[in-house]
Amino acid sequence: MKDTFDPNADRKAWMSLMAKAPEGRVSALLDAALPRPAHTWLRAPEIGSVMVRGRAGGTGAPFNLGEMTVTRCALKLPGGEVGHAYIQGRNKADAEAAALVDALMQTGAANVMRTKVLEPLESEQSARRTTRAEKAAATKVDFFTMVRGED
Repeated sequence: MKDTFDPNADRKAWMSLMAKAPEGRVSALLDAALPRPAHTWLRAPEIGSVMVRGRAGGTGAPFNLGEMTVTRCALKLPGGEVGHAYIQGRNKADAEAAALVDALMQTGAANVMRTKVLEPLESEQSARRTTRAEKAAATKVDFFTMVRGED
């Protein structure tokens, strides 16, 4: 049986939150939480594209859906913690903020980052999902068959 424990599950979750956050939101939350620490660049923010893949029917054979623009970077804090970021779009400041949050989550500031940055992002993402689901539900058509009484 395959072992399902993933030691990086928490990090994957917060990286996903920041990657999908609206433009400028991670930067705003980080700046409101604490002053940005000094850091050195391992990879300065750069813009590129990645191939997005899909599956027919969600379970079929994979196919290339198209390309998406992303910004990535990597940085190192004075304590040695390394932060990485891949975000949607072309915003270098957001990539820097996401990498700083990733690095700070590996320090004593993790609780502050969790409460001031990650939890608001998670609640906002949940609200967006709920709104989208409500819009989709409003367009749902229920088909039913009425008994005609001829039988």
